Amino acid sequence: MTVSKADTELHTLSVDADYACEEERFYQTVLSHRNQLYQIACSYLRNKEDALEAIQEATFRAWKKRKILKNPAAFKPWIIRILIYICIDEQRRRKRISPIPEQMPEPSVQLDHRRMQMLSVLEKIKPKYRHILLLRYYNDMTVPEIARILDKPEGTIKTWQHQALKQLRKHMDKQEDWYNET
Repeated sequence: MTVSKADTELHTLSVDADYACEEERFYQTVLSHRNQLYQIACSYLRNKEDALEAIQEATFRAWKKRKILKNPAAFKPWIIRILIYICIDEQRRRKRISPIPEQMPEPSVQLDHRRMQMLSVLEKIKPKYRHILLLRYYNDMTVPEIARILDKPEGTIKTWQHQALKQLRKHMDKQEDWYNET
């Protein structure tokens, strides 16, 4: 059996059309989760530009690895997990490269004193617990959603949440002026 040039061209057109459909489906799926991805990235990185860059990198990595995702219903927790890992990598990179004061960028939004205190306290909490607090209270996610994203049992997430809140209270109690402000 010989394959004609027309058959080869038809097959190529079919593959190109399938690819275009797959690309459009991927784009629409990412687009439907963009607000939540942005909120999560901002809660980790606290900078609009870095958050957008992290989302772009997560989208790129997800596109490259899309074939390994077996269950399309698991796309949302999968891409959120990718985004969280990218944000963690960026936080580590920031710790290695600490700019000198003259090079520090101007904050785009002035944060009030309490918010600054809360952010500094969150930095003192163990990372696995901090993830739970950020997802639960900054991104309004439920325990089952967090469990799916982090690929952990719900009981573990509840335990980590309890430990996180315990650490948070301990560090907040150390802040002398925390309760004295009006």
